[in-house]
Amino acid sequence: MVLLVQACANAILSAGLTSTMVFADVDQKKVKGEVMDFVHGGAFHHANVKAAEPNYDGSEDSDIIIITAGARQRPGESRLDLVSRNARIFASIIPPLVARSPAALLLVVSNPVDILTAIAARLAGLPRGRVFGSGTYLDSSRLRVDLSTQLGVSPQSIHANILGEHGDSSVAVASVANLAGGRFADAALTPDLWGELHRRVVGAASEVIALKGYTNWGVGAAVGALVGFILRDEKRVVPVSVAAAGAYGIEDDVFLSLPAVLGRGGVERVVRVPLSQTEQEQLRKSAHSLAKVASSVAL
Repeated sequence: MVLLVQACANAILSAGLTSTMVFADVDQKKVKGEVMDFVHGGAFHHANVKAAEPNYDGSEDSDIIIITAGARQRPGESRLDLVSRNARIFASIIPPLVARSPAALLLVVSNPVDILTAIAARLAGLPRGRVFGSGTYLDSSRLRVDLSTQLGVSPQSIHANILGEHGDSSVAVASVANLAGGRFADAALTPDLWGELHRRVVGAASEVIALKGYTNWGVGAAVGALVGFILRDEKRVVPVSVAAAGAYGIEDDVFLSLPAVLGRGGVERVVRVPLSQTEQEQLRKSAHSLAKVASSVAL
């Protein structure tokens, strides 16, 4: 997780989004080294970078708490066993962090992000909307980049989202995707090609990991962007992992990615977009698959 922390911190500091950044980790030697390395660049990023104590003293009154902590999957370990181990890690870190910063927003980046965001919300006890996950925000960026390559335009001109689970049951929303307001149906983007692009998005992280051993820069850029939307109170509509029950016909008490307004107070509301009947059914299936895993995790 250290490489992910580096990428997130670098994105936030390079954008000049904060005056103070506090690192916290059980490995005090490692965290002090990271802080020292960032401090050496203090003349360039103009922020006070410091390390919290082992009991998280020094992190008081934070505006945003970003959680990247998590255990790595062991060979042969089931997803449920991994989630259970990460739940225990969360139980040891989230209550003391929130106790020191009760007005903070909690942004979960650790995977599996949807289930761990739900666990974080239970542990934090904060109002709805102040705990959310990075979800499919990076997945949506990957889709836009692939589409931009396919269509020969800038990713900024493409509006397309991945919703649902950050994982295999995600939903690539074709019904409202558009190029500068024009439907993709008018851009010769066939259903088969759309499906292939979605498969590439789902497999993108695995491909990067196979090549370099981990992912960090894309996630870091996504987290930096989310932090910017919050601190600038942009009211930006982005797909992030939120409490989903009651939206789009979802009955399960789960967190998954939906279009949400993100501002200084966190997730202000979920935006309802006109999904097709098939997409809504896929979204509900995604929620149900997450609920089955979440129901088996004990804190």
